[in-house]
Amino acid sequence: MFKKLTENWSLKLLSLVFALILWFFVIGERQVEIGFTVPIEYINVPQGMMIANEVPNLVDIRLTGPRTLLVNLSSGDISFSVDLADLKPGLTSFKRLEERLDIPGGLKVTRISPSFVDVRLERVRSKTVPVQVVFSGELAEGYQLDGFRVSPERVEIEGAESEIRDVTEVSTQPVELGGARESFTLMVPLRYQGRYSRLKEEQTVELQVRILPPPPAEIEYMEKGENSQ
Repeated sequence: MFKKLTENWSLKLLSLVFALILWFFVIGERQVEIGFTVPIEYINVPQGMMIANEVPNLVDIRLTGPRTLLVNLSSGDISFSVDLADLKPGLTSFKRLEERLDIPGGLKVTRISPSFVDVRLERVRSKTVPVQVVFSGELAEGYQLDGFRVSPERVEIEGAESEIRDVTEVSTQPVELGGARESFTLMVPLRYQGRYSRLKEEQTVELQVRILPPPPAEIEYMEKGENSQ
């Protein structure tokens, strides 16, 4: 029996190796499905325009294909871009996003979320608006606010045309007057929270506040002997 087992041992060993190779090949080529989260890149925004709506920055995809292709694949090997070249102002809907994925050959997209992307393009505009100083609190009793000066008096904002159209002023952070007795100068941050616009340059302004002390108390003088009866 042992003799039969050892007969043609080299041929049997070769057959075993071939069978193992075939087994690994079959297992390796088994179809599998794996999910990835891929960043979205918006490219070629037309000059003088900007994206003026909330757009997704990531897309979830599921790919199916041979295990040998997917086992070492990472999100960095997959690119996803939305080309905005030559678009006009307004809303554009991009569908069939799977066609915009750059993936290795032999793989298939089975699911993608979101399944479409809406992009609103608007022209970039700028305008200059006055600075509105906001005060809070009260001066010390008897003291009066004589006036104030802010520099610069106007600032420039820049952004989506529809957003800055209705902006008429930019406010400062509240300036606390509580208990103040003397004039003062300080740098005050501006408060501007545009979604699709921003302050172009100045982030702070110089504020000079003039405070007057209470008027002197009036003293009544009485003629000598006026009250003597």
